[in-house]
Amino acid sequence: MSLSDKHQCREIITKAICGKGRKFSTVTHTVTPPHNPTSILGAWIINHQYEAVAAGDGIEVIGTYDINIWYSYDRNSQTDVAKETVSYVELVPLSYLDPKHRASTVEVSAEATQEPSCVEASVSSGGGNVIIRVEREFSAELIAETKVRVLVCGRGHGDYEDKEFDFIDEGDYEDLDPDSLDDVL
Repeated sequence: MSLSDKHQCREIITKAICGKGRKFSTVTHTVTPPHNPTSILGAWIINHQYEAVAAGDGIEVIGTYDINIWYSYDRNSQTDVAKETVSYVELVPLSYLDPKHRASTVEVSAEATQEPSCVEASVSSGGGNVIIRVEREFSAELIAETKVRVLVCGRGHGDYEDKEFDFIDEGDYEDLDPDSLDDVL
């Protein structure tokens, strides 16, 4: 009896993570308050919103956040808060990408592993602007239908009869249409 008589290779079409990436970045924004600032008393970033879309070999994170700067002016005799909404597009490159995924089934997701935060705020050399340095970090995943191969024992395997297996019912695979994949993969 040869090895191929005992074991067979089967192909399973399933939804899987076919690409992953992570990106940390530091960006600089210039905010122009209504009064020439004397000193910066505080800077915050709030109301961060974003979404992810597939973009070639990466995932684009498209988002906005509000910058609030509390500053003094008129030689530190008055204070005010300058607010500005910033839009951005961050390309997160994928560290690996399964080339055999079904492109028409791609779903992407991104998570802010570090919410945008102000790490430095200073008055510009000309005195009319505030320079804000912001750090942010995203991890992203590309999920798609793909084909995986598994080795199957042709005969029953007695070693597993006394074992208990706990399978988690994910319910995410109800949308799969394996008949439509035969020609694509």
